[in-house]
Amino acid sequence: MIWKPNVTVAAVIEQEGKYLLVEEQTCNGILFNQPAGHLEPDESIIDAAVRETLEETGYTFAPQWLLGIYRWHSAADNTTFLRFAFAGSVTDHDPGRPLDIGILRTGWFGVDEIREMAYCHRSPLVMRCIDDYLAGKRCSLDILVHYN
Repeated sequence: MIWKPNVTVAAVIEQEGKYLLVEEQTCNGILFNQPAGHLEPDESIIDAAVRETLEETGYTFAPQWLLGIYRWHSAADNTTFLRFAFAGSVTDHDPGRPLDIGILRTGWFGVDEIREMAYCHRSPLVMRCIDDYLAGKRCSLDILVHYN
């Protein structure tokens, strides 16, 4: 059997000390996550982060940095994820845009609020990515190459 991780992207978006999160219905209940999702065939990693943010929040995401690349194994469903997390800003919002199936709402939350609800994070990567953002971790987007 060939093993392959699930490649995902996530957007860490901060405005005035608050971070954009989605509340979503999952097979493990209602959980909070950054706007995030899976890389699609023939899609660049950066384009995936922009697309997923728009689909899940109605916000247009402008990635500015790569925060990090994270490997996490979910024991709950025996799945390994390889997450590319980006930091950036939003440039537009369409509040009338239908959100992805399963997204219950979006919201802006302070760090203390996010820490307090750690019990309902989609993964430990939610807080880890915010902590890395707060620590000033930033890599140039030039490190990523989409080669056809």
